[in-house]
Amino acid sequence: MSERQRIVVIGGVACGPKAAARARRMDPNAEITIIEQGSALSYAGCGMPYYIKGTVSEMRELMCTPVGTPRNASFFRNVKNIEVYTRTRAVSIDREHKLVRAVNLETGEQYEFPYDKLVLATGGYSVMPPIPGIRLDYVFGLREPRNASAIRDAISSGSIKRVVIVGGGLIGLEMSEALVERGLEVDVVEMMPHVLPGLLDVETAAFLTKHIVAKGVNVYTGEKVIRLEGDLGAVNRVITEKRELPADMVLIAVGVRPRSDLAREAGLEIGPHGGILVNEWMQTSDPDIYAGGDCVENKHLITGEWAYAPLGSTANKHGRVIGTNIAGGDEVFPGILGTAIVKVFDYNVGRTGLTEQEARQRGYNVVTCLAPGPDKPHYYPTAQTLLIKLIADADTRRLLGIQAVGPGEADKRVDVAATALRFKATVDDVATLDLTYAPPYSQALDNLIHAANIVRNKIDGLAESISPQEVKAKMDRGDDFILLDVRSPAEYEAVRIEDPRVRLIPLGRLRPSLDDLPRDKEIIPFCKISLRGYEAYRILKGAGFTNVRFMDGGIVAWPYELKQGA
Repeated sequence: MSERQRIVVIGGVACGPKAAARARRMDPNAEITIIEQGSALSYAGCGMPYYIKGTVSEMRELMCTPVGTPRNASFFRNVKNIEVYTRTRAVSIDREHKLVRAVNLETGEQYEFPYDKLVLATGGYSVMPPIPGIRLDYVFGLREPRNASAIRDAISSGSIKRVVIVGGGLIGLEMSEALVERGLEVDVVEMMPHVLPGLLDVETAAFLTKHIVAKGVNVYTGEKVIRLEGDLGAVNRVITEKRELPADMVLIAVGVRPRSDLAREAGLEIGPHGGILVNEWMQTSDPDIYAGGDCVENKHLITGEWAYAPLGSTANKHGRVIGTNIAGGDEVFPGILGTAIVKVFDYNVGRTGLTEQEARQRGYNVVTCLAPGPDKPHYYPTAQTLLIKLIADADTRRLLGIQAVGPGEADKRVDVAATALRFKATVDDVATLDLTYAPPYSQALDNLIHAANIVRNKIDGLAESISPQEVKAKMDRGDDFILLDVRSPAEYEAVRIEDPRVRLIPLGRLRPSLDDLPRDKEIIPFCKISLRGYEAYRILKGAGFTNVRFMDGGIVAWPYELKQGA
Protein backbone atom coordinates (compact mmCIF):
# COMPACT_ATOMS: atom_id res chain seq x y z
CA MET A 1 0.00 0.00 0.00
CA SER A 2 1.24 3.50 -0.82
CA GLU A 3 1.92 5.98 1.97
CA ARG A 4 -1.24 7.89 1.10
CA GLN A 5 -4.00 5.38 0.59
CA ARG A 6 -5.55 5.52 -2.87
CA ILE A 7 -9.31 4.95 -2.82
CA VAL A 8 -11.22 4.69 -6.09
CA VAL A 9 -15.02 4.68 -6.10
CA ILE A 10 -16.94 3.59 -9.19
CA GLY A 11 -20.42 5.12 -9.03
CA GLY A 12 -21.46 8.58 -7.90
CA VAL A 13 -25.13 8.48 -6.94
CA ALA A 14 -25.87 7.10 -3.45
CA CYS A 15 -23.55 4.49 -1.96
CA GLY A 16 -20.45 5.79 -3.77
CA PRO A 17 -20.51 9.41 -2.57
CA LYS A 18 -21.50 8.25 0.92
CA ALA A 19 -18.55 5.87 1.07
CA ALA A 20 -16.17 8.52 -0.27
CA ALA A 21 -17.37 11.21 2.15
CA ARG A 22 -17.17 8.85 5.13
CA ALA A 23 -13.68 7.72 4.13
CA ARG A 24 -12.57 11.35 3.87
CA ARG A 25 -13.80 12.07 7.41
CA MET A 26 -11.99 8.98 8.65
CA ASP A 27 -8.79 9.53 6.67
CA PRO A 28 -7.99 13.18 5.83
CA ASN A 29 -4.87 12.19 3.86
CA ALA A 30 -6.29 9.59 1.49
CA GLU A 31 -6.45 10.19 -2.27
CA ILE A 32 -10.11 9.63 -3.10
CA THR A 33 -11.53 9.56 -6.63
CA ILE A 34 -15.11 9.01 -7.81
CA ILE A 35 -15.78 7.80 -11.35
CA GLU A 36 -19.36 8.38 -12.56
CA GLN A 37 -20.61 7.60 -16.06
CA GLY A 38 -23.53 10.03 -15.79
CA SER A 39 -23.42 13.79 -15.53
CA ALA A 40 -25.34 14.12 -12.24
CA LEU A 41 -23.88 13.30 -8.83
CA SER A 42 -25.43 12.30 -5.53
CA TYR A 43 -29.01 12.99 -6.60
CA ALA A 44 -32.16 11.91 -4.79
CA GLY A 45 -33.53 9.44 -7.32
CA CYS A 46 -36.45 8.51 -5.07
CA GLY A 47 -37.71 12.08 -5.43
CA MET A 48 -38.14 11.90 -9.21
CA PRO A 49 -41.83 10.88 -9.20
CA TYR A 50 -42.51 13.96 -7.07
CA TYR A 51 -40.65 16.14 -9.56
CA ILE A 52 -42.81 14.73 -12.35
CA LYS A 53 -45.93 15.29 -10.24
CA GLY A 54 -44.91 18.88 -9.48
CA THR A 55 -44.51 18.51 -5.72
CA VAL A 56 -40.81 19.23 -6.29
CA SER A 57 -40.65 22.23 -8.58
CA GLU A 58 -37.07 22.02 -9.89
CA MET A 59 -34.81 19.07 -10.65
CA ARG A 60 -31.91 20.90 -9.00
CA GLU A 61 -33.67 20.47 -5.64
CA LEU A 62 -32.93 16.74 -5.92
CA MET A 63 -29.24 17.48 -6.47
CA CYS A 64 -28.54 19.92 -3.63
CA THR A 65 -27.58 19.75 0.02
CA PRO A 66 -30.25 20.74 2.58
CA VAL A 67 -28.93 24.32 2.44
CA GLY A 68 -29.17 24.48 -1.35
CA THR A 69 -25.56 23.85 -2.39
CA PRO A 70 -25.36 21.79 -5.60
CA ARG A 71 -23.67 18.43 -5.06
CA ASN A 72 -21.56 18.67 -8.20
CA ALA A 73 -17.92 17.95 -8.97
CA SER A 74 -16.84 21.33 -7.59
CA PHE A 75 -18.65 20.65 -4.33
CA PHE A 76 -16.90 17.31 -3.85
CA ARG A 77 -13.54 18.80 -4.83
CA ASN A 78 -13.73 21.97 -2.75
CA VAL A 79 -15.68 20.77 0.28
CA LYS A 80 -14.75 17.09 0.48
CA ASN A 81 -11.33 17.13 -1.25
CA ILE A 82 -12.55 14.31 -3.49
CA GLU A 83 -11.74 14.20 -7.20
CA VAL A 84 -14.70 13.41 -9.44
CA TYR A 85 -14.72 12.30 -13.07
CA THR A 86 -18.23 12.59 -14.54
CA ARG A 87 -19.27 11.25 -17.95
CA THR A 88 -16.52 8.69 -17.42
CA ARG A 89 -17.14 4.97 -17.61
CA ALA A 90 -15.03 2.36 -15.86
CA VAL A 91 -14.47 -0.34 -18.47
CA SER A 92 -12.28 -2.87 -16.66
CA ILE A 93 -10.64 -3.78 -13.37
CA ASP A 94 -7.11 -5.19 -13.32
CA ARG A 95 -7.08 -6.88 -9.93
CA GLU A 96 -3.50 -8.12 -10.28
CA HIS A 97 -2.06 -4.63 -10.80
CA LYS A 98 -4.85 -2.84 -8.90
CA LEU A 99 -5.87 -0.60 -11.78
CA VAL A 100 -9.22 0.67 -13.00
CA ARG A 101 -9.33 1.52 -16.69
CA ALA A 102 -11.89 4.11 -17.74
CA VAL A 103 -12.90 6.20 -20.74
CA ASN A 104 -14.36 9.69 -21.03
CA LEU A 105 -17.69 9.22 -22.84
CA GLU A 106 -17.52 12.65 -24.48
CA THR A 107 -13.87 12.91 -25.58
CA GLY A 108 -12.84 9.26 -25.75
CA GLU A 109 -9.85 9.98 -23.53
CA GLN A 110 -8.67 6.91 -21.62
CA TYR A 111 -7.56 6.84 -17.98
CA GLU A 112 -5.93 4.46 -15.56
CA PHE A 113 -6.69 4.82 -11.85
CA PRO A 114 -4.42 2.88 -9.46
CA TYR A 115 -6.07 1.89 -6.19
CA ASP A 116 -5.31 0.42 -2.81
CA LYS A 117 -9.01 0.04 -2.04
CA LEU A 118 -11.73 -0.05 -4.67
CA VAL A 119 -15.44 0.57 -4.11
CA LEU A 120 -18.04 -0.68 -6.59
CA ALA A 121 -21.22 1.37 -6.35
CA THR A 122 -22.41 0.80 -9.90
CA GLY A 123 -26.09 0.74 -8.94
CA GLY A 124 -28.85 -0.93 -10.89
CA TYR A 125 -30.66 -0.43 -14.15
CA SER A 126 -34.32 -0.39 -15.12
CA VAL A 127 -35.39 -3.59 -16.83
CA MET A 128 -36.65 -2.92 -20.36
CA PRO A 129 -38.34 -6.17 -21.44
CA PRO A 130 -37.63 -7.42 -24.97
CA ILE A 131 -41.09 -6.75 -26.36
CA PRO A 132 -41.77 -5.41 -29.85
CA GLY A 133 -42.09 -1.62 -29.91
CA ILE A 134 -40.04 -1.00 -26.77
CA ARG A 135 -37.89 1.55 -28.63
CA LEU A 136 -40.75 3.68 -29.93
CA ASP A 137 -40.78 7.34 -28.98
CA TYR A 138 -42.58 8.23 -25.73
CA VAL A 139 -41.67 4.90 -24.15
CA PHE A 140 -39.77 5.70 -20.96
CA GLY A 141 -38.07 4.07 -18.01
CA LEU A 142 -37.44 6.06 -14.83
CA ARG A 143 -33.97 5.63 -13.40
CA GLU A 144 -32.03 8.84 -14.02
CA PRO A 145 -32.77 12.59 -13.90
CA ARG A 146 -32.79 12.78 -17.70
CA ASN A 147 -35.66 10.25 -17.74
CA ALA A 148 -37.66 12.35 -15.28
CA SER A 149 -37.01 15.55 -17.22
CA ALA A 150 -38.07 13.93 -20.49
CA ILE A 151 -41.29 12.60 -18.96
CA ARG A 152 -42.15 15.95 -17.37
CA ASP A 153 -41.38 17.83 -20.59
CA ALA A 154 -43.59 15.47 -22.61
CA ILE A 155 -46.48 15.95 -20.20
CA SER A 156 -46.02 19.72 -20.18
CA SER A 157 -46.22 19.79 -23.99
CA GLY A 158 -49.95 19.08 -23.73
CA SER A 159 -49.88 16.23 -26.25
CA ILE A 160 -50.05 13.46 -23.65
CA LYS A 161 -53.54 12.48 -22.53
CA ARG A 162 -53.33 8.79 -21.67
CA VAL A 163 -50.46 6.81 -20.15
CA VAL A 164 -50.03 3.07 -19.73
CA ILE A 165 -47.71 1.99 -16.91
CA VAL A 166 -46.25 -1.47 -17.39
CA GLY A 167 -45.59 -2.78 -13.90
CA GLY A 168 -47.46 -2.40 -10.62
CA GLY A 169 -44.49 -2.18 -8.28
CA LEU A 170 -43.26 0.74 -6.19
CA ILE A 171 -42.31 3.02 -9.10
CA GLY A 172 -45.37 2.09 -11.13
CA LEU A 173 -47.77 2.98 -8.32
CA GLU A 174 -45.93 6.17 -7.35
CA MET A 175 -46.10 7.24 -10.97
CA SER A 176 -49.79 6.38 -11.27
CA GLU A 177 -50.48 9.00 -8.61
CA ALA A 178 -48.13 11.54 -10.18
CA LEU A 179 -49.71 11.19 -13.61
CA VAL A 180 -53.31 11.30 -12.38
CA GLU A 181 -52.43 14.45 -10.43
CA ARG A 182 -51.18 15.90 -13.73
CA GLY A 183 -54.63 15.32 -15.22
CA LEU A 184 -53.84 12.22 -17.28
CA GLU A 185 -55.77 8.99 -17.76
CA VAL A 186 -53.73 6.10 -16.42
CA ASP A 187 -53.78 2.33 -16.92
CA VAL A 188 -51.53 0.02 -14.88
CA VAL A 189 -50.76 -3.43 -16.29
CA GLU A 190 -49.15 -5.95 -13.92
CA MET A 191 -48.38 -9.50 -15.06
CA MET A 192 -48.45 -10.93 -11.52
CA PRO A 193 -51.76 -11.68 -9.74
CA HIS A 194 -51.75 -8.42 -7.75
CA VAL A 195 -49.93 -5.09 -7.39
CA LEU A 196 -46.73 -4.84 -5.34
CA PRO A 197 -45.96 -8.54 -5.86
CA GLY A 198 -43.38 -9.83 -3.41
CA LEU A 199 -44.06 -6.88 -1.11
CA LEU A 200 -47.72 -7.42 -0.18
CA ASP A 201 -49.99 -10.42 0.15
CA VAL A 202 -53.25 -10.72 -1.75
CA GLU A 203 -55.45 -9.20 0.99
CA THR A 204 -53.48 -6.02 1.52
CA ALA A 205 -52.86 -5.66 -2.23
CA ALA A 206 -56.60 -5.94 -2.88
CA PHE A 207 -57.32 -3.31 -0.21
CA LEU A 208 -54.82 -0.98 -1.91
CA THR A 209 -56.08 -1.71 -5.43
CA LYS A 210 -59.62 -0.76 -4.43
CA HIS A 211 -58.31 2.68 -3.44
CA ILE A 212 -56.26 3.09 -6.62
CA VAL A 213 -59.26 2.25 -8.79
CA ALA A 214 -61.41 4.69 -6.80
CA LYS A 215 -58.88 7.38 -7.74
CA GLY A 216 -59.54 6.76 -11.43
CA VAL A 217 -56.72 4.38 -12.36
CA ASN A 218 -57.54 1.26 -14.36
CA VAL A 219 -55.62 -1.68 -12.90
CA TYR A 220 -55.16 -4.89 -14.89
CA THR A 221 -53.43 -7.69 -12.97
CA GLY A 222 -52.45 -11.16 -14.13
CA GLU A 223 -52.01 -9.69 -17.59
CA LYS A 224 -48.90 -9.62 -19.75
CA VAL A 225 -47.98 -6.96 -22.30
CA ILE A 226 -47.36 -8.58 -25.69
CA ARG A 227 -46.20 -5.61 -27.75
CA LEU A 228 -46.28 -1.86 -28.18
CA GLU A 229 -47.54 -0.36 -31.42
CA GLY A 230 -47.08 3.11 -32.82
CA ASP A 231 -47.58 5.57 -35.62
CA LEU A 232 -44.82 7.68 -37.19
CA GLY A 233 -42.35 6.28 -34.69
CA ALA A 234 -44.34 7.21 -31.56
CA VAL A 235 -46.20 4.76 -29.37
CA ASN A 236 -50.01 4.87 -29.51
CA ARG A 237 -51.18 1.42 -28.36
CA VAL A 238 -50.31 -1.23 -25.80
CA ILE A 239 -51.38 -4.77 -26.66
CA THR A 240 -51.80 -7.19 -23.75
CA GLU A 241 -52.94 -10.80 -23.63
CA LYS A 242 -56.51 -9.62 -23.09
CA ARG A 243 -57.00 -6.11 -24.48
CA GLU A 244 -55.75 -3.15 -26.45
CA LEU A 245 -55.06 0.07 -24.56
CA PRO A 246 -54.60 3.46 -26.23
CA ALA A 247 -51.47 5.24 -25.06
CA ASP A 248 -49.76 8.55 -25.80
CA MET A 249 -46.97 7.52 -23.44
CA VAL A 250 -45.79 4.25 -21.91
CA LEU A 251 -43.80 4.00 -18.69
CA ILE A 252 -41.89 0.77 -18.20
CA ALA A 253 -41.61 0.01 -14.48
CA VAL A 254 -41.09 -3.74 -14.28
CA GLY A 255 -38.19 -3.67 -11.86
CA VAL A 256 -34.49 -3.05 -11.33
CA ARG A 257 -31.54 -5.37 -11.87
CA PRO A 258 -28.03 -5.02 -10.41
CA ARG A 259 -25.39 -3.47 -12.66
CA SER A 260 -22.73 -6.07 -11.94
CA ASP A 261 -21.08 -6.69 -15.33
CA LEU A 262 -17.84 -4.95 -14.35
CA ALA A 263 -17.56 -7.09 -11.23
CA ARG A 264 -18.41 -10.27 -13.11
CA GLU A 265 -15.79 -9.56 -15.78
CA ALA A 266 -13.25 -8.98 -13.01
CA GLY A 267 -13.97 -12.45 -11.64
CA LEU A 268 -15.76 -11.37 -8.47
CA GLU A 269 -18.38 -13.67 -6.98
CA ILE A 270 -21.94 -13.01 -8.16
CA GLY A 271 -25.09 -14.10 -6.32
CA PRO A 272 -28.29 -15.89 -7.37
CA HIS A 273 -30.06 -12.61 -8.21
CA GLY A 274 -27.20 -11.30 -10.33
CA GLY A 275 -25.83 -8.97 -7.68
CA ILE A 276 -22.31 -8.83 -6.26
CA LEU A 277 -21.85 -10.94 -3.14
CA VAL A 278 -20.34 -9.20 -0.11
CA ASN A 279 -19.57 -10.15 3.47
CA GLU A 280 -20.62 -8.26 6.61
CA TRP A 281 -17.83 -5.73 6.05
CA MET A 282 -19.13 -5.16 2.49
CA GLN A 283 -16.05 -6.81 0.99
CA THR A 284 -16.39 -8.75 -2.23
CA SER A 285 -14.56 -12.00 -2.89
CA ASP A 286 -11.50 -9.75 -3.33
CA PRO A 287 -10.76 -8.27 0.13
CA ASP A 288 -9.46 -5.01 -1.39
CA ILE A 289 -12.65 -4.46 -3.38
CA TYR A 290 -15.82 -3.39 -1.58
CA ALA A 291 -19.30 -3.06 -3.05
CA GLY A 292 -22.62 -1.61 -1.97
CA GLY A 293 -25.94 -0.17 -3.07
CA ASP A 294 -28.15 -1.50 -5.84
CA CYS A 295 -25.36 -3.62 -7.37
CA VAL A 296 -25.10 -6.03 -4.42
CA GLU A 297 -27.14 -8.71 -2.73
CA ASN A 298 -27.75 -8.77 1.02
CA LYS A 299 -28.40 -11.49 3.56
CA HIS A 300 -32.03 -11.56 4.70
CA LEU A 301 -32.11 -11.34 8.48
CA ILE A 302 -34.97 -13.83 8.85
CA THR A 303 -34.20 -16.46 6.23
CA GLY A 304 -30.42 -16.09 5.97
CA GLU A 305 -30.84 -16.25 2.19
CA TRP A 306 -29.37 -13.87 -0.36
CA ALA A 307 -31.89 -11.16 -1.26
CA TYR A 308 -31.98 -8.28 -3.71
CA ALA A 309 -33.78 -5.18 -2.45
CA PRO A 310 -32.55 -2.00 -4.19
CA LEU A 311 -33.39 0.91 -1.91
CA GLY A 312 -31.74 4.28 -1.38
CA SER A 313 -31.84 3.84 2.39
CA THR A 314 -29.87 0.60 2.18
CA ALA A 315 -27.37 2.10 -0.27
CA ASN A 316 -26.56 4.93 2.13
CA LYS A 317 -26.05 2.51 5.02
CA HIS A 318 -23.75 0.46 2.83
CA GLY A 319 -21.78 3.59 1.97
CA ARG A 320 -21.13 4.47 5.58
CA VAL A 321 -19.98 0.95 6.44
CA ILE A 322 -17.70 0.82 3.41
CA GLY A 323 -16.25 4.27 4.07
CA THR A 324 -15.45 3.30 7.64
CA ASN A 325 -13.79 0.04 6.69
CA ILE A 326 -11.66 1.24 3.77
CA ALA A 327 -10.27 3.91 6.09
CA GLY A 328 -9.17 1.33 8.64
CA GLY A 329 -12.28 1.04 10.79
CA ASP A 330 -14.30 -2.04 11.66
CA GLU A 331 -18.03 -1.83 11.03
CA VAL A 332 -20.48 -4.45 9.77
CA PHE A 333 -23.78 -4.44 7.91
CA PRO A 334 -25.78 -7.44 9.17
CA GLY A 335 -28.44 -7.60 6.45
CA ILE A 336 -31.92 -6.49 5.49
CA LEU A 337 -35.57 -7.19 6.21
CA GLY A 338 -37.00 -5.78 2.99
CA THR A 339 -38.49 -2.79 4.80
CA ALA A 340 -40.21 -0.45 2.35
CA ILE A 341 -42.89 2.22 2.22
CA VAL A 342 -44.67 4.06 -0.56
CA LYS A 343 -47.35 6.74 -0.76
CA VAL A 344 -50.11 5.88 -3.24
CA PHE A 345 -52.69 8.67 -3.45
CA ASP A 346 -54.20 8.93 0.06
CA TYR A 347 -52.82 5.60 1.26
CA ASN A 348 -49.57 4.85 3.02
CA VAL A 349 -48.26 1.39 2.17
CA GLY A 350 -45.51 -0.09 4.32
CA ARG A 351 -44.07 -3.54 4.88
CA THR A 352 -41.17 -5.41 6.43
CA GLY A 353 -40.11 -9.01 6.91
CA LEU A 354 -41.72 -11.94 5.13
CA THR A 355 -45.05 -12.05 3.36
CA GLU A 356 -47.38 -14.93 4.21
CA GLN A 357 -46.51 -16.56 0.89
CA GLU A 358 -42.76 -16.29 1.55
CA ALA A 359 -43.15 -17.65 5.08
CA ARG A 360 -45.16 -20.66 3.91
CA GLN A 361 -42.66 -21.39 1.14
CA ARG A 362 -39.95 -21.61 3.80
CA GLY A 363 -41.83 -24.08 5.95
CA TYR A 364 -43.05 -21.89 8.79
CA ASN A 365 -46.26 -22.84 10.60
CA VAL A 366 -47.86 -19.57 9.61
CA VAL A 367 -50.54 -17.69 11.49
CA THR A 368 -51.78 -14.29 10.29
CA CYS A 369 -54.34 -11.65 11.05
CA LEU A 370 -56.00 -8.73 9.30
CA ALA A 371 -56.51 -5.91 11.77
CA PRO A 372 -58.09 -2.70 10.45
CA GLY A 373 -58.80 0.19 12.75
CA PRO A 374 -58.23 3.90 13.37
CA ASP A 375 -54.61 4.89 14.00
CA LYS A 376 -55.82 7.17 16.81
CA PRO A 377 -58.91 6.99 19.05
CA HIS A 378 -62.07 7.07 16.93
CA TYR A 379 -63.15 10.34 18.55
CA TYR A 380 -59.99 12.20 17.62
CA PRO A 381 -60.50 14.40 14.51
CA THR A 382 -57.42 13.24 12.60
CA ALA A 383 -57.93 9.50 13.14
CA GLN A 384 -57.48 7.52 9.92
CA THR A 385 -58.00 3.87 9.05
CA LEU A 386 -55.01 1.54 8.86
CA LEU A 387 -55.18 -2.11 7.83
CA ILE A 388 -52.42 -4.23 9.36
CA LYS A 389 -51.55 -7.77 8.34
CA LEU A 390 -49.28 -9.53 10.80
CA ILE A 391 -47.43 -12.75 9.98
CA ALA A 392 -45.98 -15.00 12.69
CA ASP A 393 -44.74 -18.54 13.27
CA ALA A 394 -47.16 -20.50 15.47
CA ASP A 395 -44.48 -22.92 16.68
CA THR A 396 -42.04 -20.32 18.04
CA ARG A 397 -44.49 -17.37 18.28
CA ARG A 398 -41.84 -15.34 16.44
CA LEU A 399 -42.92 -12.30 14.45
CA LEU A 400 -42.14 -12.82 10.75
CA GLY A 401 -43.56 -9.81 8.96
CA ILE A 402 -46.04 -6.97 8.75
CA GLN A 403 -47.92 -5.06 6.07
CA ALA A 404 -49.73 -1.80 6.80
CA VAL A 405 -52.01 -0.11 4.27
CA GLY A 406 -54.36 2.85 4.51
CA PRO A 407 -54.57 6.59 5.12
CA GLY A 408 -53.40 6.06 8.70
CA GLU A 409 -49.77 6.30 9.82
CA ALA A 410 -48.18 3.14 8.47
CA ASP A 411 -44.54 4.15 8.89
CA LYS A 412 -44.63 4.16 12.68
CA ARG A 413 -46.03 0.63 12.90
CA VAL A 414 -43.73 -0.78 10.23
CA ASP A 415 -40.64 0.82 11.77
CA VAL A 416 -41.49 -0.57 15.21
CA ALA A 417 -42.06 -4.00 13.66
CA ALA A 418 -38.76 -3.79 11.75
CA THR A 419 -36.97 -3.10 15.03
CA ALA A 420 -38.75 -6.03 16.67
CA LEU A 421 -37.85 -8.30 13.75
CA ARG A 422 -34.20 -7.25 13.98
CA PHE A 423 -34.10 -8.64 17.52
CA LYS A 424 -36.19 -11.77 16.76
CA ALA A 425 -39.14 -10.66 18.87
CA THR A 426 -42.17 -12.85 19.47
CA VAL A 427 -45.74 -11.61 19.18
CA ASP A 428 -45.79 -11.65 22.99
CA ASP A 429 -42.85 -9.25 23.00
CA VAL A 430 -44.62 -6.98 20.51
CA ALA A 431 -47.86 -7.04 22.51
CA THR A 432 -46.10 -5.69 25.59
CA LEU A 433 -43.92 -3.03 23.94
CA ASP A 434 -43.92 0.22 25.90
CA LEU A 435 -45.03 2.52 23.08
CA THR A 436 -46.08 6.15 23.31
CA TYR A 437 -49.75 6.94 23.86
CA ALA A 438 -51.83 10.09 23.81
CA PRO A 439 -54.98 10.62 21.71
CA PRO A 440 -53.26 12.83 19.08
CA TYR A 441 -50.77 10.03 18.36
CA SER A 442 -52.25 6.57 18.85
CA GLN A 443 -54.82 4.41 20.57
CA ALA A 444 -54.24 3.16 24.10
CA LEU A 445 -53.44 -0.19 22.52
CA ASP A 446 -51.59 0.72 19.36
CA ASN A 447 -52.66 -0.88 16.08
CA LEU A 448 -49.52 -3.02 16.08
CA ILE A 449 -50.14 -4.25 19.62
CA HIS A 450 -53.79 -4.96 18.75
CA ALA A 451 -52.68 -7.04 15.74
CA ALA A 452 -50.17 -8.92 17.89
CA ASN A 453 -52.93 -9.75 20.38
CA ILE A 454 -55.14 -11.14 17.61
CA VAL A 455 -52.32 -13.43 16.49
CA ARG A 456 -51.70 -14.48 20.10
CA ASN A 457 -55.38 -15.42 20.42
CA LYS A 458 -55.14 -17.51 17.27
CA ILE A 459 -51.98 -19.30 18.41
CA ASP A 460 -53.57 -19.96 21.82
CA GLY A 461 -56.70 -21.47 20.25
CA LEU A 462 -58.99 -18.62 21.24
CA ALA A 463 -59.73 -17.47 17.70
CA GLU A 464 -60.24 -18.99 14.26
CA SER A 465 -60.68 -16.78 11.23
CA ILE A 466 -61.21 -16.82 7.49
CA SER A 467 -59.99 -14.18 5.05
CA PRO A 468 -62.34 -12.09 2.89
CA GLN A 469 -60.82 -13.79 -0.16
CA GLU A 470 -61.72 -17.22 1.21
CA VAL A 471 -65.26 -16.07 1.99
CA LYS A 472 -65.66 -14.76 -1.57
CA ALA A 473 -64.39 -18.07 -2.95
CA LYS A 474 -66.97 -19.93 -0.85
CA MET A 475 -69.68 -17.66 -2.25
CA ASP A 476 -68.53 -18.24 -5.81
CA ARG A 477 -68.53 -22.03 -5.27
CA GLY A 478 -72.08 -21.90 -3.94
CA ASP A 479 -71.16 -23.21 -0.48
CA ASP A 480 -73.96 -23.37 2.08
CA PHE A 481 -73.02 -21.26 5.11
CA ILE A 482 -74.19 -18.24 7.10
CA LEU A 483 -72.32 -14.95 6.83
CA LEU A 484 -73.42 -13.39 10.09
CA ASP A 485 -73.41 -9.57 10.09
CA VAL A 486 -73.41 -8.44 13.73
CA ARG A 487 -73.43 -4.70 13.03
CA SER A 488 -76.35 -2.40 13.78
CA PRO A 489 -79.32 -2.09 11.39
CA ALA A 490 -78.23 1.47 10.54
CA GLU A 491 -74.75 0.27 9.58
CA TYR A 492 -76.28 -2.50 7.52
CA GLU A 493 -78.55 -0.12 5.62
CA ALA A 494 -75.64 2.20 4.88
CA VAL A 495 -73.34 -0.44 3.38
CA ARG A 496 -73.48 -4.22 3.24
CA ILE A 497 -72.42 -7.40 1.48
CA GLU A 498 -75.27 -8.31 -0.83
CA ASP A 499 -75.69 -12.09 -0.71
CA PRO A 500 -78.56 -14.39 0.32
CA ARG A 501 -76.26 -16.10 2.83
CA VAL A 502 -75.83 -12.85 4.79
CA ARG A 503 -77.92 -12.69 7.96
CA LEU A 504 -78.16 -9.60 10.16
CA ILE A 505 -78.21 -10.16 13.92
CA PRO A 506 -76.75 -7.20 15.84
CA LEU A 507 -74.28 -8.30 18.49
CA GLY A 508 -76.51 -7.13 21.33
CA ARG A 509 -79.29 -9.45 20.11
CA LEU A 510 -77.10 -12.46 19.37
CA ARG A 511 -77.41 -14.28 22.70
CA PRO A 512 -81.25 -14.31 22.64
CA SER A 513 -81.15 -15.43 18.99
CA LEU A 514 -78.87 -18.44 19.34
CA ASP A 515 -81.74 -20.92 18.97
CA ASP A 516 -82.55 -19.36 15.58
CA LEU A 517 -79.16 -20.32 14.17
CA PRO A 518 -78.53 -23.77 12.68
CA ARG A 519 -75.82 -25.86 14.29
CA ASP A 520 -75.19 -27.91 11.16
CA LYS A 521 -73.91 -25.01 9.03
CA GLU A 522 -70.70 -23.05 9.14
CA ILE A 523 -71.25 -19.60 10.64
CA ILE A 524 -68.90 -16.73 9.78
CA PRO A 525 -69.57 -13.63 11.90
CA PHE A 526 -68.19 -10.23 10.91
CA CYS A 527 -68.69 -6.52 11.54
CA LYS A 528 -66.99 -3.32 10.42
CA ILE A 529 -63.48 -4.40 11.50
CA SER A 530 -64.43 -7.79 13.05
CA LEU A 531 -63.90 -6.71 16.65
CA ARG A 532 -67.60 -7.45 17.21
CA GLY A 533 -67.18 -10.35 14.80
CA TYR A 534 -64.68 -11.88 17.19
CA GLU A 535 -67.02 -11.23 20.14
CA ALA A 536 -69.74 -13.06 18.22
CA TYR A 537 -67.33 -15.90 17.53
CA ARG A 538 -66.63 -16.29 21.26
CA ILE A 539 -70.36 -16.19 22.07
CA LEU A 540 -71.11 -18.89 19.49
CA LYS A 541 -68.23 -21.09 20.61
CA GLY A 542 -69.30 -20.68 24.22
CA ALA A 543 -72.80 -21.79 23.27
CA GLY A 544 -71.52 -25.00 21.73
CA PHE A 545 -71.39 -24.04 18.05
CA THR A 546 -68.42 -25.89 16.59
CA ASN A 547 -68.22 -24.79 12.95
CA VAL A 548 -67.47 -21.09 13.47
CA ARG A 549 -64.81 -18.72 12.12
CA PHE A 550 -64.92 -14.92 12.08
CA MET A 551 -64.04 -12.99 8.93
CA ASP A 552 -60.66 -11.33 9.31
CA GLY A 553 -60.76 -7.56 8.86
CA GLY A 554 -64.53 -7.26 8.59
CA ILE A 555 -66.25 -5.18 5.97
CA VAL A 556 -63.38 -2.66 5.93
CA ALA A 557 -61.06 -5.34 4.51
CA TRP A 558 -63.68 -6.60 2.01
CA PRO A 559 -62.23 -5.58 -1.38
CA TYR A 560 -65.23 -6.61 -3.45
CA GLU A 561 -68.45 -4.86 -4.40
CA LEU A 562 -70.63 -3.56 -1.58
CA LYS A 563 -74.27 -2.54 -1.68
CA GLN A 564 -74.84 1.00 -0.43
CA GLY A 565 -78.13 2.48 0.71
CA ALA A 566 -81.58 0.95 0.67
